[in-house]
Amino acid sequence: MFQTGDNVFYPVHGAGIVEAVEEKEIAGQSQVYYVVNILHKNMQVMVPITRAENLRMRRVVDPDELDSVLGTFHDGETDTTISDNQRHRANMNKLKSGNIHDGIEVIRDLMRLNSKKKLGAAEKTMLDNARQILISEMQLVKGIPHEQAVSLLDQVINA
Repeated sequence: MFQTGDNVFYPVHGAGIVEAVEEKEIAGQSQVYYVVNILHKNMQVMVPITRAENLRMRRVVDPDELDSVLGTFHDGETDTTISDNQRHRANMNKLKSGNIHDGIEVIRDLMRLNSKKKLGAAEKTMLDNARQILISEMQLVKGIPHEQAVSLLDQVINA
């Protein structure tokens, strides 16, 4: 269970801070929700406590794990044999998983693909979203401003 003030990660949206835990009545049913302020989207999401685990909401990674994950950015192969549709579905599933390793793979693979051919609009949007999601987690884990997290990610990518 998360508490007010906890730094959390909500798949597809990114990292945020639990602003409150409150009970709301919606459609005649009373439930307890986490109210999460998502950093990079400047929005709040309400996540039912009973669904948080199924939705793969988690605590942000610790600084050592973040450094380890960033250190593996260039590792691994990119599958260039699959179609654009298959790649899009696979990447969306990776982003929905909430796993930071999967998110890094999406960024790495789309960056590699972009260096060989121009990305389509959907893949460009996905790359931008995946970057912002990772940057938001980097901000909270390292306690740094957005611009510094962007710079750090760019250093990792260009290393």
